[in-house]
Amino acid sequence: MSYTGARAVVLPLVGLMLSAVVASASAAQADSLADEAKPVSSEPAASNPAPTDPVIANPLRGRSGLTLPRATPRAASKASVARRNQASPYHGMKVSEKARTYYPAAWGVDRLRVSYTSSGNLIRFSYRITEPKLAKALGDHEATPYLFAPRTNAMLQVPTMEKIGQLRQLGTVEANKDYWMVFSNKGNLVRPGERVNIIIGKFHADGLLVE
Repeated sequence: MSYTGARAVVLPLVGLMLSAVVASASAAQADSLADEAKPVSSEPAASNPAPTDPVIANPLRGRSGLTLPRATPRAASKASVARRNQASPYHGMKVSEKARTYYPAAWGVDRLRVSYTSSGNLIRFSYRITEPKLAKALGDHEATPYLFAPRTNAMLQVPTMEKIGQLRQLGTVEANKDYWMVFSNKGNLVRPGERVNIIIGKFHADGLLVE
């Protein structure tokens, strides 16, 4: 084949190849422009939901990335406070009408009260004399007073001081006057809110509340 004939064959082939390359580049550029033109959705895909945030976002979260913990109620309701108050062992019970009339009629005393001292080492028992003749048993030297605590089975006694003697009021009693005696509570065997019994000879006062 002559040079002229070969040139006539090659030139058309080169033209076809250049046309194919230009067409491919144009198609790629068109696809790229189409992708850029698509709108970007701000909503997350339905198949991949965003996880629930366990904290409340700080208004400055977009700036600092800080978060605030979710607030939890701390104040107790009035109903719960009332229930706790009702369940407290330190709320006493009213003295029955039978007890109000029994002790003055049988023993000549009323206003029986058991108190827990501030130090806790002594328990004070006080009462008022309404009929001195009937109340002689409470001031009898021969009758040893005891305070019995059913919870601990403790039996407390009136302590005796070296120069003072027993810490109780003895001797002649008078009507409409208050009298007292104290029991040693070493070891804190008796606590406020408990029920105790006072025993002085034949005199028994059961179920008194330690205030």
